[in-house]
Amino acid sequence: MKSTLQHIEFFNRDHFEYCYHRKKAKHSLARFIDFFWETDFELLWPQHPAGFSDVLYPDIGYTYLINLGTPFTMQLENKAFEVRSDGFLPRYKNIACHHSTGNKIFGIKFKVSPVIFEKKINFSEYKEYIFPLAYLIDRKVVDNVKSAASFWSRVDILSAYYNSIIEKYSGSLKEVNIVTQVLQDCYKNNEFTISIEALADKYAISPRTLHRYFESTTSISSKQALQIMRIRKAITWLTDNPDTFRYSDFGYYDYSHFYKHLQQFLKKHPMAAVQSHLQLLQHSQAKINY
Repeated sequence: MKSTLQHIEFFNRDHFEYCYHRKKAKHSLARFIDFFWETDFELLWPQHPAGFSDVLYPDIGYTYLINLGTPFTMQLENKAFEVRSDGFLPRYKNIACHHSTGNKIFGIKFKVSPVIFEKKINFSEYKEYIFPLAYLIDRKVVDNVKSAASFWSRVDILSAYYNSIIEKYSGSLKEVNIVTQVLQDCYKNNEFTISIEALADKYAISPRTLHRYFESTTSISSKQALQIMRIRKAITWLTDNPDTFRYSDFGYYDYSHFYKHLQQFLKKHPMAAVQSHLQLLQHSQAKINY
């Protein structure tokens, strides 16, 4: 039986900050990887013997899950999967991970996986389930990660592994270079409302070709990717810096426009308790009324 205790992204900040190890990718890796992470729940088990759930909202890219402990349950929307080994998880869906004593997970949050340089993979075919990891990463690398003494050692092993792939194939796949550059530029400059036609013109390709590039590398369209990045960045800024938040910085034409997108994004999660949303929603509503 799953615990009813939930830690919800954006709201239960302390849990996600202090009960996970996290390391952002740097330099050339940052175009492909957001961060490495690992659960750190040892102090939580005595307090929560029935376990708990960590609830996450949609994001771009994929997460590699390397199981360092006992089996756990990962839920994508309303579908639950028992994960005994290692897996490859699409991140554009609402997810919840149900943890119990003995669970320990290492993860890599990708924007675009460098494995696409080495294998002919169309990521639009990896959308609905958690897939086995064996085909997507060298088994010896996974074994080294599992036997490493610490999170930081695991990060070093995988950073070296993916850096070697990126250096080897640098500039070799046009679609990968275009997609990673679009994601990087649009996020940095808050260009979330730029038309797909304008993006395609910038790289001298057709909108249909740009759509195909995004589907094959990220599994979702460029429009969907930009809107996910947009609302996530806006919510993060709102929760971190509420006094300096301006909806116009993210391309919303008024606060009601932002609030509508905010509600749609937060309330679609089938696992998230509505009560946990109220503080952020009420803050937003107060600004609209003002």
